[in-house]
Amino acid sequence: MNKNAKQFIVASEGIFGAESILTRDDITRVVNESGCQYPYWLVTKSEYRFDRGQYKVPPSGEKIVKLKEKIVKLNDADCKVIEPELEVAYAQPAQVLEFRQPKLIDDSEPAVPQKWPDYVPFGFYKDMKNIISSKSFYPIFVTGLSGNGKTLMVEQVCAELNRECIRVNISVETDESDLLGGPTLVNGNVVNRDGPVLIAMKRGAVLLIDEVDRGSNKLMCLQGIMEGKPHYNKKSGEMVYPKDGFTIIATANTKGRGSDEGKYLSQILDDAFLERFPITVEQEYPDAKTEKKILSPLLDDKDFVENLCQWADVVRKSYQEGATDEIISTRRLVHIAKAYGIFKDRMKAITLCVNRFDEETKMAFLDLYSKVDSSVESPANTAINSTTSEVANQPQV
Repeated sequence: MNKNAKQFIVASEGIFGAESILTRDDITRVVNESGCQYPYWLVTKSEYRFDRGQYKVPPSGEKIVKLKEKIVKLNDADCKVIEPELEVAYAQPAQVLEFRQPKLIDDSEPAVPQKWPDYVPFGFYKDMKNIISSKSFYPIFVTGLSGNGKTLMVEQVCAELNRECIRVNISVETDESDLLGGPTLVNGNVVNRDGPVLIAMKRGAVLLIDEVDRGSNKLMCLQGIMEGKPHYNKKSGEMVYPKDGFTIIATANTKGRGSDEGKYLSQILDDAFLERFPITVEQEYPDAKTEKKILSPLLDDKDFVENLCQWADVVRKSYQEGATDEIISTRRLVHIAKAYGIFKDRMKAITLCVNRFDEETKMAFLDLYSKVDSSVESPANTAINSTTSEVANQPQV
């Protein structure tokens, strides 16, 4: 620590206390009152940044001197004399306010997703890893039924490669300002702030457009960006050039042509938008062997894992043959595994997790599971036994 830096830290502790959180106005006050040099090292180095516009001053380890007021009464008279008394103490850390400004993506640490230690790669994972690791601009459209790991695959590839991934979820209300940014009120001032798309371009991040088939024609504002070209920000007058590594990956439950089954509230996307994706990946559910690896860290009961995977496989085959309109997703199996960890009851865990389906489908799923797992009883038999018991217990007339 050089002399100028230490002078500023000691002066800051004398005013705000040790390890205080300073704004730029606070820094200016310390400089003006102490006459020390402006601490550019504090505002430019990331290790001292506490939040947007806030900086944490490192401790000096020095003693500080404060004046202590001593009130003295003279002969019990009404007059009081205030006598200064020196008090020497070590600097104490300043109290941190409970309220903190939320971190902004452009001021935060790199947006690299958290790596799941038990994640099981499958399907297009290896190819997705090759594409993202190349740092080429290569938009990908990933489509598949809900709960089969489309979004998680992209995030875990980025986590493994230590690549930033900026995810934006799309709805029919998503518009240009949600994607590209615009005027925003900050501390009483109107400033122009970049949206997630421009931030990803500037940082060379992977832009994950989640549920893209829920969007409207307002997605057409991305046409030029979808070609890997620079974007003119008409709000700020800035020309934004994509940094190396920037690419776009979109996930959807359909192929942008709407949903005839009524399962998804998807929109029909413009062909000109869809044509800008060089490839479309059809993501399937993992096979039974892979799903066993996914569920095993969540369940100690190996037989239950085996039965769940067999049950889900039968349901999916029935779905493909048109025998049922509903399906058991990998996400639903994970829900069941976690529910079992809480309730320690197989049928209770399954029942609670399939209650989202209509009554007929729910009972069919439960009955099918009882045929797979001999340790549980069919809900239909349970209902019959319960009714028989109630009748038997009725008083004789």
